[in-house]
Parts: sequence; C-alpha cells; structure tokens
Amino acid sequence: MPKGAGQKLKLYYLSRIMLEKTDEDHMITMPEIKKALEAYGVTADRKSLYDDLQSLEVLGIEVIGEKIGHNYYYHVSSKQFEIAELKLLVDAIQCSKFISAKKSDALIKKLTGLVSKYEAEQLKRQVVIFVR
Repeated sequence: MPKGAGQKLKLYYLSRIMLEKTDEDHMITMPEIKKALEAYGVTADRKSLYDDLQSLEVLGIEVIGEKIGHNYYYHVSSKQFEIAELKLLVDAIQCSKFISAKKSDALIKKLTGLVSKYEAEQLKRQVVIFVR
C-alpha cells in the first residue's frame, strides 16, 4: 500500500526524471532524484528508490549506477533513438517541401521529447529553406 501522497505515480515520475535529466554524459545522484520527486509532490526513501530504479527495467528503461569517488551517479544507458538518428530526422523534417513550417516545428518538438534536455538542445538546429 502506498504510504505517502503521490506514491501511485512515483514510478512514472521517476521514469520521466531519468529520461529527461540523464543521458550518457549527464548523471544524477540519489539526493537529486529525491529532490526531483519532491517537486512532483512524491516522497520516497532511498531504499525504495533502489527497487524502483530496478523496476524501470521492466518498462524498458535501463538505469546504470556508477560509483565515482564517494558518490553513486545514475543515468539511462540507452534510449529509443540515438542522437544522430534524431538529428537526421530533424533535418529531413526541416528540409521537406510538403510539411508546413508550423507542422515542422510541432514534429521537431515531439522528437525533442524523446531525449534528455541536454540532447534536445543539440536537435534545435536551423536548416535554411527558401521555398516551402
């Protein structure tokens, strides 16, 4: 039984935090995970979070824990698309003559939702199109 508020959504929020805030180059510590969950109104103790991170594998989200110095850092090891694949898709969408500028922006925004906020910055590229 859930003990605190928002416990039923804890795994969902945890998956969202891990996918949005981590990648191969950006890691997060357990206190940072707890603080991010508290922003959603979810309280969690450290021990239950270890189990939850393992449970994410059932959802297809592989979380890697690495000890660096005295601290453990966690990040998602692989995602649905590689950043190079998404760059290719963004370029193809922007260059397409039959997709309007408004629809192009909407599609690119959806693609940036598949990666961390750091990788999303790499996808915000501008291809010069003279005629649509």
